[in-house]
Amino acid sequence: MILLGFSCLTIQKQSWPNEKCHGGVKRMNKTRLLNPGKLKICGIIVFHILLTAACFTNAFANPGILFGGVSLAGAEFGDHHLPGSYGVDYTYPTQAEVDYFMGKGMNVFRIPVRWERLQHAPSNTLESAELARLDEIVNYATSKGAYIILDPHNYARYYGDIIGESDVPETAFAQFWSALANHYKGNPRAIFGLMNEPHTMLTELWRQDANVAIAAIRSTGAANLILVPGNAWTGAHSWYQTWYGIPNSIEMLKITDPCNNYAFEVHQYMDSNFSGHSDVCVSETIGAEKLEDFTNWLREHGKRGFLGEFAGGRNSTCYAALDNMLSYIDDHADVWLGWAYWAAGPWWGEYKFTLEPINGEDRPQMAPLSKHLPVKRNIPIGAIQLNLLQN
Repeated sequence: MILLGFSCLTIQKQSWPNEKCHGGVKRMNKTRLLNPGKLKICGIIVFHILLTAACFTNAFANPGILFGGVSLAGAEFGDHHLPGSYGVDYTYPTQAEVDYFMGKGMNVFRIPVRWERLQHAPSNTLESAELARLDEIVNYATSKGAYIILDPHNYARYYGDIIGESDVPETAFAQFWSALANHYKGNPRAIFGLMNEPHTMLTELWRQDANVAIAAIRSTGAANLILVPGNAWTGAHSWYQTWYGIPNSIEMLKITDPCNNYAFEVHQYMDSNFSGHSDVCVSETIGAEKLEDFTNWLREHGKRGFLGEFAGGRNSTCYAALDNMLSYIDDHADVWLGWAYWAAGPWWGEYKFTLEPINGEDRPQMAPLSKHLPVKRNIPIGAIQLNLLQN
């Protein structure tokens, strides 16, 4: 493929992916462009890129975030009844919800599910009935042009036991992700969120669990984008803190992916303890302020981030805080892939953060979110991470 352009571009640093993922990649100037730092090139730019293997991307996208959307909750409900009964303890999002939010301009849906429902016992085959329910929403949304984040909403547990300890060895987690990746690897619009909010465990244990799962995913030949959370509920505000052990800022640098096609998922609520238990936002700027350290860490280490959960209550301070937070992400789109608001879904009722419309009418939080949705375009999700930003 030959790409020609006349402009001034900035190439953001990224590590070059492993040969096994990108096949042969040849650049006419023979220069390794993705060294630390940024390289500005003005004038005619010619890239001769031979893309011959699994990890493929259209890397020459326009500036701005790539993903903007919402978690569609329901399949993770009823966590005190596992596996539980479909339609009684839990449900799945609907096609009408996908249509509504895509009509608003959203292009990504995070689908929380429970591992125990997809796999009743460790290393079993995936449950066909449950997989069919998940397939229905995944296939519908992606057929419409949206992206789906598969989100095992398990907090690094399986039936309450920590992944990587004796009752749930890391091999069980690897086998689960191997089976799920093998099922969805043919869908390039499926994004693999490794786990929702690991917590109350050793950070190094979670890092090991994540690396084993990533290796299992790649062993299937899947090149899909992977989202990797940190420990301590993966809070952006606590990325450098030590109260939970080795901080994510240190341990997450040891994440390895042979395809180099991953991003770090963080969550950031804006109440006084950043838990999301309150609908009162501390200030209009609190969200952006709590993303700053993590954003700097991404840029320093050549990584990418995704805001997987955030929310605001139905009040003017939170509306302004949502707007300010997403403006900050827009301003740092060189390292942020995008965001998914928490949450919508058919069973929320009058939950304080719900984005579920009432008789087709928008919830008030939709107004600040709508200002920051991504421009519709072909999104790079493969491993050749040349992030070109026009100046």
